[in-house]
Amino acid sequence: MNPTIPVKGDVSSKIKGKNIPNSINSVSKMSGSKRLYAQVSSAPKVRKILKLKENFPKLSDKKIEQIHNTVTGSNTPVKTRINMTTKGPSHKQIIIPMGSNNARMFMTTAGDHVININHALKGIKSDVVADFIRLDFRGLIVVAKKVPASSDISIINNYVKNSFGSDINDIQDARLPQSKSYLKILGIPYLWKTPTLRWTLTSWKLLSKLPTFLTTSKLPPNHVYARSPKSDMVIVWINIWDSQNGSAAKRIINQSFNIGNFVATIREANMNPGVPQCKNCWKRGHTTFVCCFQGSRCIKCNGPHKSEHHHHFGWCCKANPKTNPPRLETKQGEPCPHTFKCINCKGNHQADSNNCPFWHHHFNREWHSKKYQEIREIRKNLIHSSVNGTEL
Repeated sequence: MNPTIPVKGDVSSKIKGKNIPNSINSVSKMSGSKRLYAQVSSAPKVRKILKLKENFPKLSDKKIEQIHNTVTGSNTPVKTRINMTTKGPSHKQIIIPMGSNNARMFMTTAGDHVININHALKGIKSDVVADFIRLDFRGLIVVAKKVPASSDISIINNYVKNSFGSDINDIQDARLPQSKSYLKILGIPYLWKTPTLRWTLTSWKLLSKLPTFLTTSKLPPNHVYARSPKSDMVIVWINIWDSQNGSAAKRIINQSFNIGNFVATIREANMNPGVPQCKNCWKRGHTTFVCCFQGSRCIKCNGPHKSEHHHHFGWCCKANPKTNPPRLETKQGEPCPHTFKCINCKGNHQADSNNCPFWHHHFNREWHSKKYQEIREIRKNLIHSSVNGTEL
């Protein structure tokens, strides 16, 4: 007659003088706590564990399970899954790219716009409700309570464009946020003989040679890597706009195409967004949302003001008759003609320029760590010398 003692939790029970290993208890727990010992012990895995327990009574339950896993091959390492797609912002946000001037003008009456947008959505019997509108470096962000459908996005897009009348040259169509998928292209030839040409080649020169199925959803390639200085082939890392499940990337992975008489192949790559750059202080190493700087910095002159206010607050764009020669005021609407100052490398370019060495090494976190350590040491020495009244 079968015993009627159920197996409970992961506490070892004693039945007929035998200890039941925890692995059996876990099987019972997964299968339902009301199953009887005889029913649980009839499973193939449990029978093998019980057999091992009878033959090696002095071994612990953990050791018994390790032996079982080794014999059955359960400890075989699983191949690491490549994580190639980032998880973009929430799809409850609607991005409307536009110029900073139009965006600021729209935000002056943002509350009224939210009411009008909700009224327009209610007119098509949509259950989407806009909560608020905020500024973004891309333009405007409309935040809703639910993920909007294409019809809702169309309503919001038409309303925003109609609000500006005929001045819609720099207003793009509204869209949902997108994720990025990271890919690499293998088999790209690199046959220039002059070393300077080898290392000054930038990946955008390959755009004309890439197939249409790749360039249609593609972001600018941002990294070209030769395996060694003597290599005649390079690896090109590229990013594409994608959904969060990576559907666009899956369609083109393992596809091959010709570059001259060479065959290049697209493979998935582990996502590596690189060292982030803050859009508030423009330093690298942290994102805008965790920036501790009180205020904002200008991307052009490194001044304590927002980049869009550079014309009004930047010292270089203000008139100064005392300088030699006298400096004239930059006219409204004209780009700043003066020397820029990068906050990271102190070079003559904007803080996000691809001429900056910090941009060229934005995939190399170790390089950034060493560089910022050097900057901290220089700053520490300057403070020490100023306190002691000495000069470096």
